[in-house]
Amino acid sequence: MKLIPVNRHTYTIPAKYYTFVKQMNRMKNMYKILLLLILSSFLMSACKKKTKEQNDEIYSRHLQEHIKLTIISTPIPEDKKELNLLLLNDGQDIKKLRVTEIVDSLFRKKLISPLIIVAIHTLDKSQEYGVAGYAGYQNKGNKADKYADFIDNELYSFIKKKSGVRKFKSVVIAGCDLGGLSAFDIAWDHADKIDKVGVFSGTFGFSSKSTESPDYSDNSDRIIFNKISSSRKKPHLKYWFYGDDTNENGSRYQDSITINHTEDLIALIKTKNVCAPSDIIYTKAITRKQGHREWSNAFPDFIQWAFGK
Repeated sequence: MKLIPVNRHTYTIPAKYYTFVKQMNRMKNMYKILLLLILSSFLMSACKKKTKEQNDEIYSRHLQEHIKLTIISTPIPEDKKELNLLLLNDGQDIKKLRVTEIVDSLFRKKLISPLIIVAIHTLDKSQEYGVAGYAGYQNKGNKADKYADFIDNELYSFIKKKSGVRKFKSVVIAGCDLGGLSAFDIAWDHADKIDKVGVFSGTFGFSSKSTESPDYSDNSDRIIFNKISSSRKKPHLKYWFYGDDTNENGSRYQDSITINHTEDLIALIKTKNVCAPSDIIYTKAITRKQGHREWSNAFPDFIQWAFGK
């Protein structure tokens, strides 16, 4: 029998056993490599399926400023014709709204279609958000027309180029508070590119004079109502409204952020006969507070309405 030295403590073992040990060690190394390859493949696959969030920036000629964007995207389908787009005002607040977490959860549950969200950070919402062409009390919203032009003429083409999409399956715009008013106004004026609009507690009481003025009137001084009433447009849009009612005695408020204005606007849209009644979704929530927590709680319902399978 041939003997082979092993180490300084044990000098000899049969050669056939030494060969067997070497083969076993090789097999262990091969299994380790195979396991690493499988794990790497799994991790890469998991990354591809995860909703991603990244920052970008665009210079706007209309606003004469660099505009920061937060872009959230579900996994991109092979057929990019199936990809949808959401334009979201107040992009600086997406953490408070838990946008990425909500979209990722809904997509993993296969409740929504593939989606890109472009959250636009505002520089000065009191100037950029309003009704295009109609400044409000104390000249608020005097850049609303420039902001609308930025969305229509610059941002939309920027997004298509960046994503490599010639035409999105659907385009939706949404916002909260003043951003909700802005989203509604932009959708109404640009229904050739926008299919749906979502509004969370929209500031539809945006007016041409102070609500504390003795001669203030809802009927004559709410700017968006005057615009829609006189409009001859028949925009083919679908609408989703969320309103917080913090008033327990049922009386009307006279401030600018109330459920009363939302209900009045819905009634006005219906009189314009621009869409079927089923194209208007309205959720009324009874809360003691109004803000990002309440809007975040309503966000999953909005996303499923806008992009549900």
